[in-house]
Amino acid sequence: MPGAEPGRPVRGPGGVRGTGCKASGRDLDNGGVNDNDTDLHTRQLLVLPDRDAADEVAEDLSARRPSLGDLDVVRDALAGEDDAEDAQWLVVVEPPETGWTTDLLAELDALAVEYQGWREEG
Repeated sequence: MPGAEPGRPVRGPGGVRGTGCKASGRDLDNGGVNDNDTDLHTRQLLVLPDRDAADEVAEDLSARRPSLGDLDVVRDALAGEDDAEDAQWLVVVEPPETGWTTDLLAELDALAVEYQGWREEG
């Protein structure tokens, strides 16, 4: 959703998915230090509406953050659906060696929202 405000709820196919932050609900604006409930070493999934969006996000993120290594793009069929139109696409992002910072998680959130998606821990 281009132009979405940070901290505003992101809507996915199942309704409100939160702001993209899987933390305890506290503000993450603390200078880039992750001091909340988010696991510093858990992979992140950018959930996107279609393959083109997922490919673009993976390419953009790889160019911005080459230190994140190879990013996988995978199809995630919705439970009980056989139709290819009813699939989400995931960009799988492994954590950096030093763990996630709030700044990097916010960057992932913003990038996902730009392409009408959201971020989940995976």
